[in-house]
Amino acid sequence: MAYLQLKNIEKFFGDLQVIKGIDLDIQQGEFIVFVGPSGCGKSTLLRLIAGLEHIDEGSLTLEARDITDLPASRRDLAMVFQSYALYPHMTVFENMSFALKLAHVDAAVIKEKVEHAAHILNLTDYLQRTPKELSGGQRQRVAIGRAIVRAPKVFLFDEPLSNLDAALRGQTRIEIAKLHRDLGATTIYVTHDQVEAMTLADRVVVLRDGKIEQVGTPLELYDRPANQFVAQFIGTPQMNVVKCADLPGLDALFGLAFTPDGFVGLRPEHISLREAGSGPLQATVDLVEALGAETLIYVTTRQGVALTVRQTQRSALKVGGHVGVHIDVDAAHLFDAKGRISRAGATPADRQRAA
Repeated sequence: MAYLQLKNIEKFFGDLQVIKGIDLDIQQGEFIVFVGPSGCGKSTLLRLIAGLEHIDEGSLTLEARDITDLPASRRDLAMVFQSYALYPHMTVFENMSFALKLAHVDAAVIKEKVEHAAHILNLTDYLQRTPKELSGGQRQRVAIGRAIVRAPKVFLFDEPLSNLDAALRGQTRIEIAKLHRDLGATTIYVTHDQVEAMTLADRVVVLRDGKIEQVGTPLELYDRPANQFVAQFIGTPQMNVVKCADLPGLDALFGLAFTPDGFVGLRPEHISLREAGSGPLQATVDLVEALGAETLIYVTTRQGVALTVRQTQRSALKVGGHVGVHIDVDAAHLFDAKGRISRAGATPADRQRAA
């Protein structure tokens, strides 16, 4: 049985339905990540779980206990907000211990819990500082520590890294992953950052317009997207999706059964560039992004189709140069006119079995 179960959850703001019948089972100890475009309902869904918004329809159960109508303070959940939400006049120790003091927990127990959380988060030397004396990353760790001391059954994170710079996001992401592993806690994490989703999650929940599009492990979503939306949303750079009509004769070139009004999807790593004149397609180089460990090359075919190519080796190509384009046909995804997948491309595991 699911540890945390969402059953037909709905939410209205006036006449506008923002959450449209969400069903989701979360197991104990799982790290679940909600992703989706702005306005898809991921933060609203998290707030419904936390008890910060009222659930209009459906039920929410934790360890088989119905918590649908319980106030946030009685749900045994702890939330970490994007904005840290620290008390500026309190020290780190006071911020982390505040909820326990309100619950009249013994002072010795509070001290033990706060010091333990501070040790886990490398905050021991900062317990007597106020938030203004801390960096952004340290403030976020204080907010996480405040959740840890409560020993909740589920941790809820609402885009906790979005206020940090790139270096701190990477560092704090690693800290959150280690923290989850050490605590073994059930975690629900909201983000718009695909790197966070792919690196942190046991399972990813992709949302669009208040509905779940697909649930699966990061690589399941990457290799076996349920539709064109998931295929393009998961993966950086995003999948190349081309109208079959924009490449006349594509079916003859690649031996695939395309529908005229359908689409073909190709990950950037499944396209390679050759000398001009070779390969079934010819293109012009628009931009070369040399990133060190990999190179991204943007080209436009003679038919006017823009493609992004990823390669692990460095490139001597120049903007305006002409190249041949080769496509890994086995890896191609096919979608119908409504974006539903009709053929999934071969995965590395598929190729290994075939070999």
